Amino acid sequence: MAKNQYSFEKRRREIEKKKKKEEKEAKKIEKKDSSSDESPDSPAPEDSGAADQGEPA
Repeated sequence: MAKNQYSFEKRRREIEKKKKKEEKEAKKIEKKDSSSDESPDSPAPEDSGAADQGEPA
């Protein structure tokens, strides 16, 4: 009977580890996406700013 309890606890720990790993990977992807989004946004305002300056002149 102790063996069944051990198996249950082991499985529970494995599930927790898997869940934690998935959350960590999701957070990592989210952080990577945020960094990727910032890079294209930075040149865009510069380009549109240059275009705005060129039009009125």
